[in-house]
This record gives sequence, structure tokens and C-alpha cells, in this order.
Amino acid sequence: MSERGWYYLHTNGELLFKSAAAGRPEVESGGFVRKVWPIDTSRRETAWLLCIEALALGARRERIDELAAKWGLTDEDAQRFIAHATDKADQPVFKLFRDGSAWCATFADFTNLQESQAGFGAAALEALAELAKPGLLAKHGAPA
Repeated sequence: MSERGWYYLHTNGELLFKSAAAGRPEVESGGFVRKVWPIDTSRRETAWLLCIEALALGARRERIDELAAKWGLTDEDAQRFIAHATDKADQPVFKLFRDGSAWCATFADFTNLQESQAGFGAAALEALAELAKPGLLAKHGAPA
């Protein structure tokens, strides 16, 4: 059964769900909602993007781990997510690989660690979240 609705990140780090029937939470200047994500778990990328971005923005780690377990966001599944994450020209957007005992996430134009942006973590999700930290994606030409 798929889950549809909205998750939103509260300023206190809580990641909360609101059903599609209840409507989209509003992000207002000075309000308590930091970011809103649509979720349709029948579309795997929505679950991955929500967990990557929410972790990068400071959501409680326990909540991210709970959702990742619920939705099966494993290191193996991360490889499938990365394989399907392509740009408009159908070119890969990211690379994900092991570097010693850690996972390393980079953009597809990765050259080396001295010249290219990268995120590291014990799990693929952590590495992708490190790569997505605010400001890092903006440096690569994407909105933060």
C-alpha cells in the first residue's frame, strides 16, 4: 500500500506527515515549517529525495532511520535510485561507491576529492545527505 501526502520539516527537527486529503502544509516566513515534500511511496524517488534532503536539513536522525526502514531505503536500493537519477538528457546525475569502509556520493562529473564535491557516510543515505547539505548543491548550479 502506498502512502500519499506531504511530509514537512518543523523548525524543531521533527519530520511530520499530513495526508493528501488534509492539504499541503504552508511554508511561511517566520513560521514553523522549514520545507515540504510530496510523498507517493509507489514512486521510490519521492521517498529517497525526502529522506536525503530532510537529513541534510537537520531532521531528527531517528525519524529518518524509521522512515528509511519502513520504505526499504537500503544501501542496495540506493544503487537502484542512483541508476535511475538522470538529467533531461538521460545522463547520470550522481555516482555512489564505496571508499574504504565508507560510502561516497558525488555528482556525475566527479574528478577527484581535491577538485570535486563529495559526501561520505557509513550508509549510502548518509553520504547522499552530506552531498545535499545546504549550499553544496547551489555551488553545483542547483537551488539549495
